[in-house]
Amino acid sequence: MNEDDKKELIEEFKKGDGSKRLDLWDYALAQQVLWEDIIAELQKIAHEQGVDKELDERIEQDMKGLE
Repeated sequence: MNEDDKKELIEEFKKGDGSKRLDLWDYALAQQVLWEDIIAELQKIAHEQGVDKELDERIEQDMKGLE
């Protein structure tokens, strides 16, 4: 979902009636669950491959660069 899609969904929610709002809320929650599952699977794979340590080091380096 890009920024335009996000803005459109929020505008639809603001203008929607009760059932429309519930549908949009349900959609958003489903997307949240989907992305949480994807992130969990990516973390599992990264851990199994030892990539998570490398990613942690890169993040730490990036954070130091922002200071």
